[in-house]
Amino acid sequence: MLETSARLLRLLALLQARRAWPGKDLADRLGVSPRTVRRDIDKLRLLGYPVHAVGGVGGGYELAAGASLPPLLLDDEEAVAVAVGLRTAAGGAVTGMAETSVRALAKLDGVLPSRLRHQVNTLSSALITVPMPGPTVAPCTLTAIAATVRDKERLRFDYVSYGGTESVRDTEPYRLVHNGRRWYLFAWDTRKEDWRRFRVDRMTLRIPTGPRFTPRPLPAEDLTDYFAKGLATDPYRYRAVLTMHGSAAEVAGEVPPTLGVVEPVDDDTCLLRIGSDSLDHLAVWVAAFGFEFEVHEPVELIDHLRTLTGRLRRAAWPEEALR
Repeated sequence: MLETSARLLRLLALLQARRAWPGKDLADRLGVSPRTVRRDIDKLRLLGYPVHAVGGVGGGYELAAGASLPPLLLDDEEAVAVAVGLRTAAGGAVTGMAETSVRALAKLDGVLPSRLRHQVNTLSSALITVPMPGPTVAPCTLTAIAATVRDKERLRFDYVSYGGTESVRDTEPYRLVHNGRRWYLFAWDTRKEDWRRFRVDRMTLRIPTGPRFTPRPLPAEDLTDYFAKGLATDPYRYRAVLTMHGSAAEVAGEVPPTLGVVEPVDDDTCLLRIGSDSLDHLAVWVAAFGFEFEVHEPVELIDHLRTLTGRLRRAAWPEEALR
């Protein structure tokens, strides 16, 4: 009986590790006959695991999604990764994720071997998660959007812009993007006939979804870089372009990708694109990066730097201001 139970656990681990298994491969891995594999598959089904038969030469099996979540088998590295991920999830931008993560972590901690619990505690004690300010997004909203991306269905929603303008949007959704602070939908706006980025926390989905659509070519091969460039400047009133006297690698080490986009020019200089609604913010940021620089645009930033330079000089040498 003990040998049979151990074999069932090994069989379950194999089914969870790969989508489909030929019956002969399972029998070889377990060191049993194909007939024994069939009996063990039936036992797993009685325990609630939805194991489906797969057609083809020799036949096979796959573990499918069921009506409820059955117990999962994780190897050591997977268990540590899940536990650490749950402990850092409190800083995420998903509504209620912190509370849900604590409940899941309590269950996982209860079954972790002591050696793995020690690894998790060691990693967690060295990590600090800084909660991100601002609105969060409900998991059901993310799930609904992801489903339209997967099924290639048009998505309609009410949207509130940065300036507070309300509108109804009809889109072809292509990607959900998370930049560390916010969730965005990257989609084709059918009315404006152009690519757009929408903050998910400003969206109210309309149900049902629209008809299926035929995917169009994406605007860039590297969608991550394309999105980052737009996010660094497009949403803002002021969009600055500067030449930085430092290599692209050096400047990128000081400028977070959520703040600006760095483009190499040569070994000693690079181009920085950065945006803000405040000239004060732009002026302080570029001065604090620690590199010599020239401003190409906007003109307002150049004028503001001159004003700010005079203000700083008067603060540093007040006796000169009295002369």
